[in-house]
Amino acid sequence: MAKIASIPMILTALVVFVGGTAWTVVYSFTGSRMLPKTKWVGFDQYERLWDTDRWIISVKNLAIYGFCSMVLTLLIGFCLAACLDRKIRFEGAFRTIFLYPFALSFVVTGLAWQWILNPDFGIEKVVRGWGWESFAFNPLNDPNTVIYGLLIAGIWQGSGLIMCIMLAGLRGIDEDIWKAARVDGIGTVKTYVTVIIPMMRPVFVTALVLIASGIIKLYDLVVAQTGGGPGLSSEVPAKYVIEYMFRAQNLGQGFAASTMMLCSVMVILIPWAYLEFGGRKRG
Repeated sequence: MAKIASIPMILTALVVFVGGTAWTVVYSFTGSRMLPKTKWVGFDQYERLWDTDRWIISVKNLAIYGFCSMVLTLLIGFCLAACLDRKIRFEGAFRTIFLYPFALSFVVTGLAWQWILNPDFGIEKVVRGWGWESFAFNPLNDPNTVIYGLLIAGIWQGSGLIMCIMLAGLRGIDEDIWKAARVDGIGTVKTYVTVIIPMMRPVFVTALVLIASGIIKLYDLVVAQTGGGPGLSSEVPAKYVIEYMFRAQNLGQGFAASTMMLCSVMVILIPWAYLEFGGRKRG
């Protein structure tokens, strides 16, 4: 009965996700414009894609945002979890405060941080009001720093969830391990690095997958906070796909960009799956 009950979900996954993905890949090799059509053009869409400055800028922005977000979100989330795991007072209140940003949508987060980083009434205005007249902090209006303004908002929203995942992993560590480390005279930091973190490998993998999925589909934060500006300095691949599929009415180009995003996911996913599951079978 359990297998029968799972049939609708299996069909949904095969038809909607697998079928939709295959359809997108196939039509990325066509000259589809406003409507799909089977006019094969080979790799023309991909050649045009990689000759477009907007796409190159989008890929570079996503690479910078992705690397910094993955490292900083993981580091901040683990540090917060480690602090809460020390049985501090008002742990429940702090946990709620840190997790609260994750309850907000990226649109709300983007608009909130747009105001916070605005030089007319945000951080720059407040600090100058304290007497530091030369202080300047306006990342969203500078093409060279706008991606870091987006990064601040993304880390602020995502760190709370990673903190909770890490805290659950830390609470699963046997207390006897900590007692043995204290008896052996091992410091707290060294215990985390050499004992606790290796034991939490599955937790870190889960956290990395969640962070990576959020990075790849980054779109609404950019639209709400900068709209892709100034100019094209904060464009990302997902926004490129939406713009070409629904505004420029160029389905073939949008499908090609979507396929390249899929390939970037597969480049990371396939080696990880081979090492994670293939290694177990060999062992």
